[in-house]
Amino acid sequence: MRHRVAGRKFGRSTKERKALFRNLAISLILHERMTTTEAKAKTVRPIVEKYVTMAREDTEHRRRLLMARLGDERAVAKLFEVLGPRFEGQAGGYTRIYKLGPRRGDGAPMAVIEFVA
Repeated sequence: MRHRVAGRKFGRSTKERKALFRNLAISLILHERMTTTEAKAKTVRPIVEKYVTMAREDTEHRRRLLMARLGDERAVAKLFEVLGPRFEGQAGGYTRIYKLGPRRGDGAPMAVIEFVA
């Protein structure tokens, strides 16, 4: 039984899972849209939305926090220069998920995650 167990493991160790989420977040920030499995899209959504909320206020402290979490200078720069100002007046809900059909190879449910507006 999975009662009250939060989060998905994706069949990976903790380090592999954190690296997966970091790479998914970087890809979404840089390209603003990506196709992945439905479960991964649903898992990365709150992570990226917290990063955008942090980037709405451009301070050295927040830049360093995001750099520590993402480790990619291009993604951090884009968060503060493009995405943060874009969602300045919006109180959350920065991403949307579209469900696609099953993947041809293994039938995994696919989805597109993208930033709104």
